[in-house]
Amino acid sequence: MITLAVDNQEITVKEGTTLLKASEKLGIEIPTLCYHEGLLPYGACRLCVVEIFKEKENRMVAACSFPVEEGMKVVTSSDRVLKRRRMIVEFLLSRCPDVKTIKDLADRMGIKKPRFKSKNLDCILCGLCVRVCNEIAGIGAIGFVSRGKKLKVDTPFHMASDVCIGCGACSSVCPTDAIEMELDAVKRFLELLGSEHKCRYALMGLISYKVCSNNYECWKCKIDQRIRDALGTHPIFAAKKIKKEKVNQYFSFLKKIQE
Repeated sequence: MITLAVDNQEITVKEGTTLLKASEKLGIEIPTLCYHEGLLPYGACRLCVVEIFKEKENRMVAACSFPVEEGMKVVTSSDRVLKRRRMIVEFLLSRCPDVKTIKDLADRMGIKKPRFKSKNLDCILCGLCVRVCNEIAGIGAIGFVSRGKKLKVDTPFHMASDVCIGCGACSSVCPTDAIEMELDAVKRFLELLGSEHKCRYALMGLISYKVCSNNYECWKCKIDQRIRDALGTHPIFAAKKIKKEKVNQYFSFLKKIQE
């Protein structure tokens, strides 16, 4: 166990706990955009930056990925921290001026208009969609392409992916709604894979059905809604979570959602 102080509040947590999780236990809110509890910490947006003090050391770190250390003192809203966050949000607002999530953050920080040239984009390159496709779905249908100013999320060779299972996890984790599941895309997905393609829950190992009875319109699926209601998360995260449980609990849950 590790004891540290966050905003002058002492807390003891397990070794390996991140500063973000330790702060949450104390009810201290730290803004994030690239963080999801079901994915490995990434530290891309840096919005969760905090200031740490340990002995003679004083520096800024990303709370979502930095582990606690014995005797560490953490400040989550110092002038230095708030100035850094404001700069990050200002950059994001100039990149995505019409994205509600970013505009709400800017309003909370008192930012009315960015000083930088507007790009009118909707993706902040947080990597959540890429990571969920790789880490949870295990598919890798999308990824980062190009470098520098040209960096973006795309499919290999800018072509429709033949490995995408249409799970919609990328859309569910996107903080800016840059990725949307569209009926036209589902139709193209069907044409690409054929009518005998297994539905996403069969591909995830949740059910044994081979052909979807909803024409692959997952939002109409009763199983989809039952999983969301039961576990409060996207089914693909649920699948990973369920498979870690005991075998009898796993099959009991499968029976329940198919009733």
